[in-house]
Amino acid sequence: MSYEAATIKFHGVVQGVGFRPFVYRVAYEMQVKGWVNNTANGVTIHAEGVDLPCFYRRLLSELPTLALVKHHTFESVEVEGFTEFSISQSDMANSGEVLISPDVATCPECLADINSPTNRRYHYPFTNCTNCGPRYSIILDIPYDRPNTTMRQFTLCPDCGVEYYNPYDRRFHAQPIACPRCGPTAILRDTAGAELPGLGQLQIASGAIIAVKGLGGFHLACDALDDRAVEQLRNRKKREAKPFAVMARDLAVVKRYCYIDSEEEKLLSSPAAPIVVLQLKAGLSELGLPESLAPNLNTLGVMLPYTPLHHLLFADGLDLLVMTSANRSGEPLVTDNAAAVRKLDGIADYWLTHNRDICHPIDDSVIRVINGQAVFLRRARGYVPLPLELDDKFLPIMGVGGDMKNTFCLLKDNRAFISQHGGDLGNYDNYKQFTHAVEAFAKVVKANPAELACDLHPDYYSTRYARNSGLPYVAVQHHHAHLVSCLVENGVKDKVLGVVCDGTGFGLDGNVWGFEFLIGDRREFDRVGHLEYLPLPGGDNAVKYPGRIALAYLLRLLPQQADKIGTYFMDIAPEEKAIIAHQIRQDFNTYATSSCGRLFDAVAGLTGICSLVSYEGQAAIELEAAIMPGESGVYSYQIDSDQGMQLIRVATMFSEIMTDLRAQTPLGQIAAKFHNTIGAMILTVLHQLRCEYGASQVALTGGVFQNKYLVEYLVPRLTNAGFTVYQHRRLSPGDGSLCLGQAIIANEVNKNVSSNSR
Repeated sequence: MSYEAATIKFHGVVQGVGFRPFVYRVAYEMQVKGWVNNTANGVTIHAEGVDLPCFYRRLLSELPTLALVKHHTFESVEVEGFTEFSISQSDMANSGEVLISPDVATCPECLADINSPTNRRYHYPFTNCTNCGPRYSIILDIPYDRPNTTMRQFTLCPDCGVEYYNPYDRRFHAQPIACPRCGPTAILRDTAGAELPGLGQLQIASGAIIAVKGLGGFHLACDALDDRAVEQLRNRKKREAKPFAVMARDLAVVKRYCYIDSEEEKLLSSPAAPIVVLQLKAGLSELGLPESLAPNLNTLGVMLPYTPLHHLLFADGLDLLVMTSANRSGEPLVTDNAAAVRKLDGIADYWLTHNRDICHPIDDSVIRVINGQAVFLRRARGYVPLPLELDDKFLPIMGVGGDMKNTFCLLKDNRAFISQHGGDLGNYDNYKQFTHAVEAFAKVVKANPAELACDLHPDYYSTRYARNSGLPYVAVQHHHAHLVSCLVENGVKDKVLGVVCDGTGFGLDGNVWGFEFLIGDRREFDRVGHLEYLPLPGGDNAVKYPGRIALAYLLRLLPQQADKIGTYFMDIAPEEKAIIAHQIRQDFNTYATSSCGRLFDAVAGLTGICSLVSYEGQAAIELEAAIMPGESGVYSYQIDSDQGMQLIRVATMFSEIMTDLRAQTPLGQIAAKFHNTIGAMILTVLHQLRCEYGASQVALTGGVFQNKYLVEYLVPRLTNAGFTVYQHRRLSPGDGSLCLGQAIIANEVNKNVSSNSR
């Protein structure tokens, strides 16, 4: 074989995952000369030797565990006469196609290091290697080299330097490499600022609440088996009912309390290490768990330790910790040490901080397995900033998302980069963090938008951001954006039926939409069905009080039973009932809504399952949790056709629910029948729309489709009826995916304008 030379390029997740040392080792074994380096476009190799195609094939077939190659090229070039193979200094290109790895959970080798008394990293809470550790949360710019991360302030000691420059060490060119001599330091302090020994294990075991600085922000931690500590945390944080996430020592602890299937176990143990919502084996108190962990629920959000610091907290017999975001309700993640002390004063008893800065605040991802598939409730740590690979090239457009559960999306060629979860933009601090995150995220993914896309709602803060940006922008209807995000995830360009079920979306007629049947594609849509409009007294404020919504619905739907209706709402004062009745009669300060979310609220309020909402979706979540398994009954409903629009009418459903309540039917049975009825309504309307439009493809999207029971009721029946069903798999069905749909629709609008102008 002749001596030859080639330039080999890899694009994808190829930085921060041990790719260059891997190339070095293969080159050494095959006696290949030349160099490898990081660029802002990925990894470039200049190789000289014999049988370079074999070298190329080995690189592709023996990739590092965390590497994700999207594109690769091999090009023959002139031999330059290299006598060795080296890792050269990274080269910054003008335009980047590099993909940054998400933060990765501690690998087994590093866990063994911190547990070995003879290892120099014994009990060191910042141990990592090329297979694990911080990535996205610490990166300032690309290429991914130590000077471009928040580790740049830590100079390698001689021992770490030997590892860093040894191509046969798994820490070879691991940018966050550190040890007790040269790396970040964790410090435990009390409320007076006094430094204490240890990491807080003893304090947690004694019932204390500790603010713990992690990868993407602070958590509040306490012993999840300590009733008093959990209740105290809930009171101090003013978190009335929203469930706490817990972190378990290991899978054995998880299995003690929760049912767990193979997919759930795989997710928990994956490098992304998300929170996974699991079914409890019994009631909380029956399992010896505090009721205040997850009030009125039969599920628990569980994760495993994903940093060395987390592993070290499970000492002194601790098995299960509450590990909840350390921000006051509605506020952004806390990432700065000084801010944590200030903002968490009165909540935490101790602060466990460290001196490695967090560049990108990022919350824990939350996943629920539905029909055997992972469904994101929140896509963040472990997955961001990996993009979605798209089926076409798109204009550089940014979708700014909605106001609740905000995420934004940057389109770049054939990729969509979706940000981490950013919270509710109605909070000013969240809005400020959103504006900062847009700039920081765009810098890392090297995507600068030329146009924005936003929600049609004129008062959304994200819409105002688009209007005030100085860039052209396109306003997109909320439910169309939901539909298109699902279509794009599934690579669908056809016009299909869409069922969009959520809480709130600004409709084309100015009303509040939310139980919608659309037929559309990436460019346009028609509304072909919806829940009948029902009154929402006081607008969004009514969402906090499901009983008010139930009363308003019944007064509109069953006015002949007005006298009987009043007896069902003992927690609403007579004066308030009279006001609501006046509002309904006069149509005063009342908004028309077709929302599916509000329908769940009304039934939860009518049955008394949830009478006061303290977190988003609480009524629907508790209604699902109340379901009695095995119930197959369905309430009555009507489908009317009005000028080609399919209208779902629910007066008979509410009448029959009231009959069940008078007969003291178990609430779990009523909850199950209601869910079955929602599924049956959707099936009936889709059958009629298929007859009318000849469409058998249907997309299910919107936050309601995070409901496990409903989806598992509906999807098999749709499939058996011959429908092709599209669902979200890489993004959340909720508002976290709006930004993608917005950006894609804006791209189609631009294409249409461009073609019409020719």
